[in-house]
Amino acid sequence: MFSFLIATGVALLSNKFLIHSPANLSLAPLATILPPAILIFLLGIYDDRRNASPLLKFSVQAVAGAMLFAGGLRILALPVLFGTHRFSGVTGLALTILWVIAITNAFNLIDGLDGLAAGSALFSTLVVFVVALLGNMSLISLVALALAGAIVGFLRYNFNPATIFLGDCGSLFIGFMLSALSLFGSQKTPTIVAVAIPMVSFGLPILETSLSVLRRLISGRPVFTADREHIHHKLLQLGMSHREVVIVLYGVSAIFALLSLFLLWPTGSTLGLVLAVLGTGIWIGVQHLGYLEFGELRRVAQRTVTQRQVFVNNLAIRRAAEELKMASDFDDICRILGAAFEENDFDGFELRPEFHSGSGELAVAQPGACSPMRWRKPGIHAAPGFRNTWSLHLDLLSASNHYCGTLIVFRRYAQPDLQTDVNLLTSILATNLADALNRIINSAQNIPIVIEDSAFLEARAG
Repeated sequence: MFSFLIATGVALLSNKFLIHSPANLSLAPLATILPPAILIFLLGIYDDRRNASPLLKFSVQAVAGAMLFAGGLRILALPVLFGTHRFSGVTGLALTILWVIAITNAFNLIDGLDGLAAGSALFSTLVVFVVALLGNMSLISLVALALAGAIVGFLRYNFNPATIFLGDCGSLFIGFMLSALSLFGSQKTPTIVAVAIPMVSFGLPILETSLSVLRRLISGRPVFTADREHIHHKLLQLGMSHREVVIVLYGVSAIFALLSLFLLWPTGSTLGLVLAVLGTGIWIGVQHLGYLEFGELRRVAQRTVTQRQVFVNNLAIRRAAEELKMASDFDDICRILGAAFEENDFDGFELRPEFHSGSGELAVAQPGACSPMRWRKPGIHAAPGFRNTWSLHLDLLSASNHYCGTLIVFRRYAQPDLQTDVNLLTSILATNLADALNRIINSAQNIPIVIEDSAFLEARAG
């Protein structure tokens, strides 16, 4: 902070008192940017010493954003999304504050390894300097150069193994300065490029912040909780050393910075090409980081694609549950279950009916009346208990709470995801099957074992 102020002050004094001044600088932008920047710096000092609450930090940052807005640094248009449409003052104020809060905290969020936040900020600051220099914004280029010099001097002692650290006062100050300088550049270049360049050049902290918020929302955790699943933590978990992680992320920051500079010479396809390259790179990178939350999102997306098959399988189970209400004998039950499971992803089932009287003895004494019945799809060589097979055992309890046996459904492991709602088996089908078995024994009908399909296999004891 102090090295930045000293360098900026020396440069301004030199410009004023040198006889051959290279530029006549207007100090109005500096008067707009520095007061809220110092406010953010003081907030960071307080946070380092007293651990400020998120509400206090966001409130002070919102005040700083409002100060920029009052000084003329505003977001009144988003050409990338809304073309030439200009927002009202209230909407512009909200967008300006949101931008300041987002970028300020983004650089604070990636400050998890020695030298990471400062190095990433250096690449972004150099982009701001180049854009200001090419846009003839003398004061902004001077301020950006002074900030870059302060970061370089600091980074000499902040790189691993570090002897000095940014703290919240340093990371918040750098993030705020970059958000403010980019706002000034957008005022002077009101085009798509003015919005896209800072968004791309701040790519790593923006990506880290977006991933952190999205991960916590998906997993149902508070957004402001700390965790060890940031990008740098994931790279460390992959076996990289501290220095290797920082150098890799420097490379990522450099790529973001380089791609943002391509937008200085826009053509009809430049923006689309840059966004396509970034999107592809981010997608591949996130996949390799192995976030559990995004793996679950991918599974849900795949489930959406196969939703039609889920409907077919679920309807087969529901249809069987309705037909069981009218089953008159054991043969009907076997036929209904066979038809249902032929329509879904299970490889087979085993029905083990068991009827007991009030004394606990079998209610049916006819030989074979309570023999298990197995069914499996043609060509399937699997059964419950096989090492490559998983099974689900359902106790059959009727609506009147009578135990009527067990239904076992099984499926081989080496298959695609199950496309059937298991809740339909455990609730509707199991209950209706138990009611059907209970109704048949109570009606005193014989329960002969009739094998009409080669897929049905009788499993007798011994």
